[in-house]
Amino acid sequence: MLDYKDVATPIATNCYLDLDESGKSIDQRMYRGMIGSLFYLTASRPDIMHSVCLCARFQSSPKESHITAVKRILKYLKGTKGLGLWYQNGTNLFLNGYSDSDFGGCKLDRKSISGTCHLFGSSLISWHSKKQACVALSTTKAEYIAAGSCCAQFLWIKSQLEDYGIKIENIPLKCDSLGLMQVVEKLRDGGDG
Repeated sequence: MLDYKDVATPIATNCYLDLDESGKSIDQRMYRGMIGSLFYLTASRPDIMHSVCLCARFQSSPKESHITAVKRILKYLKGTKGLGLWYQNGTNLFLNGYSDSDFGGCKLDRKSISGTCHLFGSSLISWHSKKQACVALSTTKAEYIAAGSCCAQFLWIKSQLEDYGIKIENIPLKCDSLGLMQVVEKLRDGGDG
């Protein structure tokens, strides 16, 4: 693919991938290997995450249309080698995060929406916004669920950083809920919260 022309985006704006049941099948093992390699690369290239996830849906029965989409991602990567998440050596590295929720934000089922983001130094490295799995009966409970999701992501990020020899302790989690802060203080003091 070194002779292929670069493209400006990892997926075409008019691209609609589906099962393509009438398309020609391709080697499943090769396709899965390509998807796995691209997933590995998303750690430093979050700009391809959506496209890779879209292509990963078809690993059980890949067709020519799916491999064409994967090749487009590779063409995009070829033309954007200078992009990525870069951190200067020797800088003071720290990890912190923010969590929030909107109590009963979904008007249909009254479930809250959790939102979290995680920063490594001054760079945003992880974020998510997701409807909670259960209905929270108070704003504090909705905030607690969001904070728990944020903490789970912290643990994963911390283990990934340890693989690179970076140890981080005392990771601050910032939120705007006085009720949640009181629950955390009770738990920290050994109370039943």
